[in-house]
Amino acid sequence: MKIPLIKPYIDQNIKNKVLEVLDSGYLTEGTVTKEYEDKFADYIGCKHAIAVTSCTTGLEIALRAMGIDAGDEVIVPDYTYPATAAVAPIVGATSVIVDVNRETMHIDYNAVQSAITKKTKAIIPVSSFGNPIDYEKLNLIKEKFGLYIIEDAAPSVGAAYENKMVGNLADITVFSFHPRKFITTGEGGMITTNNKEWAEWMNSYKHFGMNISGAIHEGICFERIGTNYKLSNILAAIGLGQLNKIDSLLKKRKNLAENYLNLLSGTKEIEFPSTTINGKHSYQSFILFHKNRDTIMKRMHNNGIEVQIGTYALHMHKAFKYNPLVKIEGKMKNSKWCYEHALTLPLYNELTFKQQKFIVEKIKSL
Repeated sequence: MKIPLIKPYIDQNIKNKVLEVLDSGYLTEGTVTKEYEDKFADYIGCKHAIAVTSCTTGLEIALRAMGIDAGDEVIVPDYTYPATAAVAPIVGATSVIVDVNRETMHIDYNAVQSAITKKTKAIIPVSSFGNPIDYEKLNLIKEKFGLYIIEDAAPSVGAAYENKMVGNLADITVFSFHPRKFITTGEGGMITTNNKEWAEWMNSYKHFGMNISGAIHEGICFERIGTNYKLSNILAAIGLGQLNKIDSLLKKRKNLAENYLNLLSGTKEIEFPSTTINGKHSYQSFILFHKNRDTIMKRMHNNGIEVQIGTYALHMHKAFKYNPLVKIEGKMKNSKWCYEHALTLPLYNELTFKQQKFIVEKIKSL
């Protein structure tokens, strides 16, 4: 592709940091990962940040820390990547899938309330594509029914709601560092919370169940059955280098998004998703809606421009359609519409205004 969908930001400073780790000989999780966790927590403004192998494993650990397992139900949106709905069955619980709001692509709050039963323990909303969730509405549901909120903020580093950072709003929040995200470690994730007990449990679980509050090499005690979800120093070094420049990276993404909005304004048959009121969008992706999305996508590829769908409507897939640990509540009309109409445009730090004009000209010509 002449213009890719995404291109990770890797400058010489990041490369040097990775080389430092390689030269040190200490490649697994260590001081660099700890530095990454600490700086991430400082940026978010939360008390605890725990680096893990992926957003998916982070969501799994969050459910386990809360004691959610067989017989419990977790409500999730239909329009999301499969990981959001897969984690409840992984721990033995049931995923209850509900529709989304067409304008924001967020979980439908009325559908959430209709799906709540005595078995419901948590909601996993998704701050889609960097657009923060409406926490005023979500917290009313949380307080009314006594539920946990685990936010799937995979694409939402840098987003905020009422001047409070995403990652410091839910009971537990989990981010992704997949290369589609503008802060990336190749693969990886980060859990944030203000709950000390959960943080200690999750930290122990990802270290094979070890008691990590004491000495590392002396007096080790394995307090629970755990696993290895550690993030290596090598990967943490990549993320740390990007986190040090997050403000400038976010500013550039906002400018690029505004360019698209200005260039596409008034274009026939194009709609844009709504940003949450009192929310700050981080623009992990720039999305538009068009009724002929598939035709445009194919022709854009033919012109050397990589574009992509938004994400998936889970109710359409075998893994969820015929799973005894999945309940699909409703017809998913809005989720299906978003799946069929959402188009993701290229967005990355090195993208130029000239390239954006070229992209928009091609869209208009099609």
